[in-house]
Amino acid sequence: MPSRLRTPLTLALGALLLSGCVSFGGKVPPFLLTLDADAAPTAGEARTASDAATLTILIPAAPQKLRTTRIPVQQDDASVAYVKDAQWVEAPQRLFQRLLSETVAARTNRVVIDEGQYLTAPGEQLAGQLMEFGVDARSNEAIVVYQAMRVGAGGKTVTQRRFEAREPIGGRVEAKPVGEALTRAANKVASDVAGWLGN
Repeated sequence: MPSRLRTPLTLALGALLLSGCVSFGGKVPPFLLTLDADAAPTAGEARTASDAATLTILIPAAPQKLRTTRIPVQQDDASVAYVKDAQWVEAPQRLFQRLLSETVAARTNRVVIDEGQYLTAPGEQLAGQLMEFGVDARSNEAIVVYQAMRVGAGGKTVTQRRFEAREPIGGRVEAKPVGEALTRAANKVASDVAGWLGN
């Protein structure tokens, strides 16, 4: 065998043998989904607030079915499946927290800070639970349910409120229409939360 052909052939055989021994995870979906905020803070805008007037939006807690990058489909009261070939770029509760922060900062005059900055400016907090973030197969809708908990500076007051939004999928339960419907529903919830926090 000529030497100029031996190296590529050897590499190809080596890769083939390696692929039989090592698993690189499941099948990669054709694309990854994310959430885009309808509203975002204006670039270059500066805001000032005292420590007590800042707002920290925490990553919400979530049930086990949402602690994955896959999108759950509630078939009935007792069974859950997942949308085929649909996957978020990261955990949905983190995506939702980021979208919520962007929306609140854009639609209110609040100074919104990251969790990692809380110790330097321990003002008001928004915690909560992302209770639903998927598909209701019975109604063919995307559903987002967020149980918010507003904790006053110093933890002296706590107020809870539940937010819910549903958006029709408008077709088969597939990655792209489901992702688009969930983005609309998430933005609706985030806008309602911003209206509540702005009062």
